[in-house]
Amino acid sequence: MAAFRQVLIADDEASIRHVLTLVLSESGYEVRAVSDGEEALKELAARSYDVVISDVRMPKVDGMSLLRQALSANPELTFLVMSAYGSKDLALEAVAQGAYDFIEKPFKPEEIVFVLKKAEERLRLVRENRRLRGEPPPDGPLQRLLGQSETLGVLKKQIARLAPVSTTILVVGESGTGKELVARALHELSPRASMPFVAVNCGAIPAGLIESELFGHARGAFTDARTAKRGLFTEADGGTIFLDEVGELPMQAQVKLLRVLQESEVRPVGESRSEKVDVRVVAATLRDLQKLVEKGEFREDLFFRLNVVQLKVPPLRERRDDVPLLAAAFLARFNRDFNREPQISGLSPEAEQMLVNYAWPGNVRELENAMERAVLLAEGTVIVPENLPEKLWAARPAAPAAPGLALPSPESMQYSLKRAIERVEDQFIRAALRQTRGNRTRAAELLEISHRALLYKIKDYGIDPDAEGEKGPPVS
Repeated sequence: MAAFRQVLIADDEASIRHVLTLVLSESGYEVRAVSDGEEALKELAARSYDVVISDVRMPKVDGMSLLRQALSANPELTFLVMSAYGSKDLALEAVAQGAYDFIEKPFKPEEIVFVLKKAEERLRLVRENRRLRGEPPPDGPLQRLLGQSETLGVLKKQIARLAPVSTTILVVGESGTGKELVARALHELSPRASMPFVAVNCGAIPAGLIESELFGHARGAFTDARTAKRGLFTEADGGTIFLDEVGELPMQAQVKLLRVLQESEVRPVGESRSEKVDVRVVAATLRDLQKLVEKGEFREDLFFRLNVVQLKVPPLRERRDDVPLLAAAFLARFNRDFNREPQISGLSPEAEQMLVNYAWPGNVRELENAMERAVLLAEGTVIVPENLPEKLWAARPAAPAAPGLALPSPESMQYSLKRAIERVEDQFIRAALRQTRGNRTRAAELLEISHRALLYKIKDYGIDPDAEGEKGPPVS
């Protein structure tokens, strides 16, 4: 059985997809095949693949663009490039961009299997080398922070830069933005990756038990303390502890946490001696700790100790471009989790626009819940607006109003039916382009004509789609 098994094939030729899927499946690989680069990117965002085999010439996103984006997200990915237009220059460019190999069409399917076996052995040696040197996998944990927006890119760079050092970090952000994912990435990219990662929600533990949970207790320290208990800080020794909702800590626990940060030691409840611990602290909060300090509800000295470096996780409304990518990832996961048949293939254009327009006060967690509900309710293979929660309907783009026909007076009316139809078509096309902000594909869907027919009519009527799009509704 292959050491790496997940293979994604991207090729617009159905025969190539069929043959490769058949041959690789028989060789023990788990294969998924898509017909263009855009679908391949959605698949890579939705699940983890070891290998991508891609044609160069494909619609929407070509093979070279797919190569660059895929390797940027996952440098360990083994990428094979195929082309019927083989040339030395193209092969060299592909390898220079990070491809493992270049395969010229036509080829024997067995050649692909042979190349994968070689790539598999190379990757095994690389991983073994890294393990012996004690190095973490490059960028792996950052893949779980899905998105390609600029704000998320800045956050990922900050995580990569801060992970190797043991500085205390405060992660701030709204509920549901993924603060724990940030903490886990900091841990898994650090030299502490092989040691424990302990997550604790400070707001979920009763105030009377928080000290015992965090720092442990001695036998007989209080009623029901029949045995001694190790605290979570001791369990995290050598690794990382993630203190979620740290602003909910009662004052007495804040005093003890400050001592841990200052002295690197904990004293269990009921003990007279302290014990040393080597723990990196990553804290998180959705509350404004500075305001809590001003109100006397949070210690100022502890705030300064926690706030050595602050990482801000952006809310989903500030990275709307990531919404379709996240939605596709959740759809793919729930397809698998629910063994959905037929599989949900994606979102209708109107449903996708609703997701992008919505403000998502619950952030990524709310989007995840919406996609789970949609997969369970969908009757077809595409998510439509009716499958989404009602609160999203306010973000539903209004259908373009039928442009009114201002008929001239009977005396001046020209009775050419052909001219009248042309005027109506011109008005409807312009209205659809304004509604979709110049997007020809979505405008064609609104008009219920083919994309090619729309392009012909745009040319015939001398319409500038981009200019019409600029007259469209404002993006919220």
